[in-house]
Amino acid sequence: LNLTRFHGVFAPNSPWRAKITPARRGRGAKPTKPTEDRTPAEQRSAMRWAKRLKRVFQIDVETCPSCGGTVQIIASIEDPPVIERILTHLASKDLPGLWAESRAPPTERIGLPH
Repeated sequence: LNLTRFHGVFAPNSPWRAKITPARRGRGAKPTKPTEDRTPAEQRSAMRWAKRLKRVFQIDVETCPSCGGTVQIIASIEDPPVIERILTHLASKDLPGLWAESRAPPTERIGLPH
């Protein structure tokens, strides 16, 4: 479900959208020249999620922060019972900083004027 609505030149049917978006999609898009560096499949493909994260949030999920090597995804766990088992197992270990300590709200006055 896409909850983002674009207006102006970013609107889906804007004739100028193809001139300002990297994917060159939109009503005014023209075929790209075959002399470009990218293959036709790369020109048609959407931006990968890792590239989007890097572009928007400056998060590089494809490079290891320790050694600088390439990170390879080996699994994607999406089954809720499996996720629950993993989190329960991690909670049973004494890992500092994994879970926030629960506490009651402060009961003393903090010195604010009435």
